Amino acid sequence: MASSLRWRIPAALLVIAAACWFTFPLSKRISLGLDLQGGMHLVLKVDTAKVSAEARNQDVTGIALEVVRNRIDQFGVREPLIQRQGADHIVVQLPGVTDRDRALKLLGQTAMLEFQLVSENSRLIQQALDDSAPSGFKLAEDETGTPLLLDAEGTLTGSILSDAWVDAGELGLPVVSFRMNKEGAKAFGRLTGANIGKRLAIVLDGTVQSAPTIQSRITDAGQISGRFTREEANDLAIVLRAGALPAPIVIEEERTVGPSLGKDSIHAGLLAISFGGVLVVLFMLVYYRLAGVVAVGALTLNVLLILGGLGYFQATLTLPGIAGMILTLGMAVDANVLIYERMREELRAGRPLSLAVGAGYDKAFSAIFDSNLTTVIAALFLYWFGTGPIRGFATTLSIGIIASMFTAIFVTRIVFDLLLGSGRLTRLSMMQFIRQTTIDFIAKRKVCYVLSAVIVGVGVAGFAARGEGRYGIDFTGGLLQEYRFSQPVDADALRGTLSKVGLGDAVIQQFGAPTEWLIRTPAGTEAEIERVTSLTREALRSDYDAAHPELGRLERVGPVVGKILKEKAWLAIAWSMLGILLYVAVRFKHFDFAAAGVIALIHDVVVGVGMLCLLGRQIDFIVVAALMTIAGFSINDTIVIYDRVRENLRLHRKLSLPEVINLSVNEMLGRTLLTSLTVIFEVLALYLFGGEVLRDFSLCLLFGFISGVYSTVYIASALVVTWRRMFQPKRA
Repeated sequence: MASSLRWRIPAALLVIAAACWFTFPLSKRISLGLDLQGGMHLVLKVDTAKVSAEARNQDVTGIALEVVRNRIDQFGVREPLIQRQGADHIVVQLPGVTDRDRALKLLGQTAMLEFQLVSENSRLIQQALDDSAPSGFKLAEDETGTPLLLDAEGTLTGSILSDAWVDAGELGLPVVSFRMNKEGAKAFGRLTGANIGKRLAIVLDGTVQSAPTIQSRITDAGQISGRFTREEANDLAIVLRAGALPAPIVIEEERTVGPSLGKDSIHAGLLAISFGGVLVVLFMLVYYRLAGVVAVGALTLNVLLILGGLGYFQATLTLPGIAGMILTLGMAVDANVLIYERMREELRAGRPLSLAVGAGYDKAFSAIFDSNLTTVIAALFLYWFGTGPIRGFATTLSIGIIASMFTAIFVTRIVFDLLLGSGRLTRLSMMQFIRQTTIDFIAKRKVCYVLSAVIVGVGVAGFAARGEGRYGIDFTGGLLQEYRFSQPVDADALRGTLSKVGLGDAVIQQFGAPTEWLIRTPAGTEAEIERVTSLTREALRSDYDAAHPELGRLERVGPVVGKILKEKAWLAIAWSMLGILLYVAVRFKHFDFAAAGVIALIHDVVVGVGMLCLLGRQIDFIVVAALMTIAGFSINDTIVIYDRVRENLRLHRKLSLPEVINLSVNEMLGRTLLTSLTVIFEVLALYLFGGEVLRDFSLCLLFGFISGVYSTVYIASALVVTWRRMFQPKRA
């Protein structure tokens, strides 16, 4: 046994044991995102402009945050997420919540409880009815619609309460009973004791719930009656116990996923993983034989490490996260292919098997490290600027890349060393579809430049022609509702149903099966969005009751938030490209290599987004995640070629740069096609089985990855030659 194995084997076993510890049991270690289990994601804005001058000196958002947390805790949501975002925003995630309307009311209700005396002065009442309420008074109505004049003098608020609960009132109707704290009991006693025989209005958020006559001095408890259902009374008790919000809350972003859609997403994700995994496993076993068996074992371990990483960081697994996992498996194959193709070259050069194996790992390391690190750079910027599921994608992608490097470079090397040391490995047999080629890629560069200019031009034209219609509601704001029916629905009939309630201008789109439809409406105020949601639900239930319409998904984004998300998306792309440019320039010590690589990267990103626009698809954050993945994949392939160019420049000093580039691209052509094929297998699996939510994501990846193969072979390296001939003629 090699001496290094004495520490490498325990280290690998320790990592595997840690991964198992943080993975199992799955149900406790890894939480499912809302898109997989159903629930609500909300971004709440605290409207600090509507608070008093005294309250502005306090951390109003911090106080709202605690009130919201108390309400949700008493609502009984399992493992909610409540966190502050910026100066005046709160992010709330409610897994498994199915009663959307109830949850929104519970969170958004200010719950300002006031006890105000009712004035019996007929002159003042008439003055208020004829003109306006005099100073210190407010005109209101009781529960029967009778006008009341409320005296604001000596008003007490809900801060006097220590507890609230639901009791049975007269005729069995629910009422909310409350108990007062010590200071509140004294104040309430003074108020009621001095006004026996007068009416006391109980006002909640400006609405009079009841106005009973004070019969005696009250110092301990009371009741709030009204036309409550049991559920409404229970929710009122919750908000009273939690306290009133110090400022109004506006819902700027909402994403609600029904539980049945979540289950379907899990099924689609697992099916995509299984199908793509089987294709890759079969390919590796057939093509690389024994080495393929080792690689498949590494891929299996890779999945375990990804799950362990998610468990360690207490990350949430989302549907885009599953997509990230699938892609990292495809990219993990790339590292194995790089190593195995290096081994093949060493064996072809006549080296003994043990030396060929060692050289394969050593020579492939720099290409694997550089290419994977650039993808991590893209993922980090995506995480920094992304939200919700997109962060899940970036997290899974980053963990997967690190895991794939560990399994491909460290673990498989241990296996090969053990096989060699035991004498069980004496021959390494592999198939080879693509033999060594001698294509003059540089000579074809001008034709390829023209072709690329046409492709990019068409993509840019498609992007520009769509106008603002190219963006989804993530970036423009608006309301999206996905409804599922138990039987197919006709588009014209559906539009007719919506027209009856004034929603004839809504954009309707079949989403997957003929039983699934998207309804898009423009952005509006919170009240307008609630009205549209309610009208849509009532209209569909009225005309399609037999088809059992079910709200599977609802997304709403305010116009301001949409603008911010759009800016973040473009910043994520711009910063990631800048980061990749700087890294490649430093790593390869030549700016021309970096510039050429980034130009090829932009080429592939434009192709991906342009083709989506030409097909009438829209750009949202999940498409941005696809574009960032294309960027990582494109520069990944390019860096592998650059790494071989750098090596050949040292080995073949008498060759010109174009000759070295041609030699390098030809040497790596087999690897480029093989790894691209395995990744495309995975993306095809996503497209076919990942469900409609990931359809645009996978379609964008397909276009971008195919373009990436072309740009890697014909554009990226050729641009280095062109760059040097333009700006450094003597060196070229």
